[in-house]
Amino acid sequence: MRLNYAENSKVIKALADSNRLQIIDILSCGEKCACDILEYFDFTQPTLSHHMKVLMECGIVNCRKDGLWSYYSLNVAYCNKLMLFLMNLITDTDECICKDKTKCECK
Repeated sequence: MRLNYAENSKVIKALADSNRLQIIDILSCGEKCACDILEYFDFTQPTLSHHMKVLMECGIVNCRKDGLWSYYSLNVAYCNKLMLFLMNLITDTDECICKDKTKCECK
């Protein structure tokens, strides 16, 4: 199995924003309505919508509609997949990119 660097780099890029990391932290406590998430920030609803769109497009966050309200939750399966990728990335495994090359015999 090959590590998917391109797919995961998009997710990591989406997480490279302190507001989005805070949103992930908030959602780690369970599903939240957009209005509840917005209470933690000093920005507008359209800005929150942008952040949520980025997080949903990369697969980290799910959204469900209930009438006029949007409820957000973490996509736990995808978060676990990302964590596994990160663990494989920093651990010497059979999936390591250097395993494709013969060992350097430099002296």
